[in-house]
Amino acid sequence: MPSPLVKSLSVIIPVYNSQDTLDELVEQLAMVLKDLAEKYEIIMVNDGSRDQSWMVITRLSQAYPWVRGINMMRNYGQHNALLCGVRSAQYEISVTMDDDLQHPPGEIEKLLQELSKGYDVVYGTPAKQQHGLWRNLASYFTKIALQSTMGVENAQKVGAFRVFRTQLRQAFQNYQSPFVILDVLLTWGTTLFSSIPVNHRPRHKGVSNYTFRMLLVFSINMMTSFTVLPLQLASMMGFGFALFGMLVFIYVIGRFIVQGGSVPGFPFLASIISIFSGVQLFALGIIGEYLARMHFRVMDRPTYVVRGETEHNEENNGSKRI
Repeated sequence: MPSPLVKSLSVIIPVYNSQDTLDELVEQLAMVLKDLAEKYEIIMVNDGSRDQSWMVITRLSQAYPWVRGINMMRNYGQHNALLCGVRSAQYEISVTMDDDLQHPPGEIEKLLQELSKGYDVVYGTPAKQQHGLWRNLASYFTKIALQSTMGVENAQKVGAFRVFRTQLRQAFQNYQSPFVILDVLLTWGTTLFSSIPVNHRPRHKGVSNYTFRMLLVFSINMMTSFTVLPLQLASMMGFGFALFGMLVFIYVIGRFIVQGGSVPGFPFLASIISIFSGVQLFALGIIGEYLARMHFRVMDRPTYVVRGETEHNEENNGSKRI
């Protein structure tokens, strides 16, 4: 029998309205994890599900000593739930995956093999996108925004299926904000990122919780919470249109000197005023987004609040905190 790839492994799964898939997911993980690690655990973070997901998690934790459940007070968002699970992980390598069976547990081995080459974070990117045109388009622009925020070479290949060294959480252990992007937080601890193509299954049950609108809001939150790029963009636009206004002024003065008359017509003047007003409102909107985030930070809103956890017997799986 070949030796396991790693000594210990924590699998973190944010759960939202997935009562119908959790049993099968745990069964598949049970068949895979015993060959991948000497010690392992599954941490299921119930992110305010409206169905019976927490009851299923509780039952699974009683059936399997290496399954733990964390119940959130309400729905905080996928990345907030992930952060909660990452902070609770006990083992040296962490795996994050979705609860809808689209991430095959059998592909975890590929990610661990890539991680063993000296990387700190490895993403499993789908060989073929399973979503519709608008969803794929929104995901593409979201990853472009993530590229500018993370500043790493393969940021556009990030996804929810990832493995990383748990010690990276030391870089953001004191992070407190309602706006969480785990991928950005991981860049605070390392620049050694990699990605490999893996198989993604089509969704058999339920629908995706990420709509085009949610992905758009996610991109805006990411850009305004972790980078000053929008402010820089507003500054460049302001400079560009100020230069444009100066050229228009030179044109008006030159026409007056050469032809002895001003530029006729109200439409021309109205167009110039509209352009400058639009740029000013755009810049004010960006500044407002940053002020809103400062406001929430001053309010000291929590990243998440835990309602309770399932009972966990550490002796059953030899767990030892890293």
